[in-house]
Amino acid sequence: MHNKPAISSVPIHDILQNRWSPRSFDADKSIDPQTLTALLEAARWAPSCFNDQPWRFLVCNKTTHLSAWEKLLSTLGEKNQLWARNAPVLILSMAMHEFGHNGKPNRWSMYDAGAASVSLCLQATAMGLATHQMGGFDAAQCKQSFDLPDACNPMSVIAVGHRAAAELLPDDLRETELKARSRKPLNECFYFGSFNA
Repeated sequence: MHNKPAISSVPIHDILQNRWSPRSFDADKSIDPQTLTALLEAARWAPSCFNDQPWRFLVCNKTTHLSAWEKLLSTLGEKNQLWARNAPVLILSMAMHEFGHNGKPNRWSMYDAGAASVSLCLQATAMGLATHQMGGFDAAQCKQSFDLPDACNPMSVIAVGHRAAAELLPDDLRETELKARSRKPLNECFYFGSFNA
C-alpha cells in the first residue's frame, strides 16, 4: 500500500500526518459493527456551538443495508462512483439549519458538521482505515431519495474502508493516488495580528 505522510514544516501528530484521502478501497473487506460504532462515537464527541450537535450521519453499510448503499452511491458524480463503489461504507454527512433548543437559524451548523466529519476521519486513520470525503454528489437527489427534512443540509459523502493498491485504479485516478501531497505555504493562509500584515 502506498503511504503519503504529510511533509510538514514542523512535526505534527502521526494521525494528522498520515490522514489522507485515497481512492483505492478493498472491495472484499467489510467494516465490523464495533469499528463502525467507534467512528460514529468520535464524530459524536466533536465540539459544537451551544453543544447543539447539529450533525446527522446517514450510514449506508454495503453488508447490512445494500439498497441504501446503492442509493447513496448513485448520488455521486460519475467519476466518484468509479472508485467509491469499492468502499464498504458510505456515509452522508448532514447539517441541521436550525438550533434544536430554540428553532432559530444556526449559522455554525455546517462548521460543526465539518468538525464531526473530521473527527470521524481521524478516528478511522487511528484504526488503520481510510476515508475520503466527497463534495461531488447530488444533494437534491439525496434529500429526495432519503426523504430528508427541509432543515437538513447534505454536506458530503464519506467513503470508509480498507485501503487497496493504487494499481487497481484506472490510469488517471492511479496517477492522482500516487502523486505527492501538497499544501499552500503557511504564510498564504495564516496571519498573525492583522490580515493585511
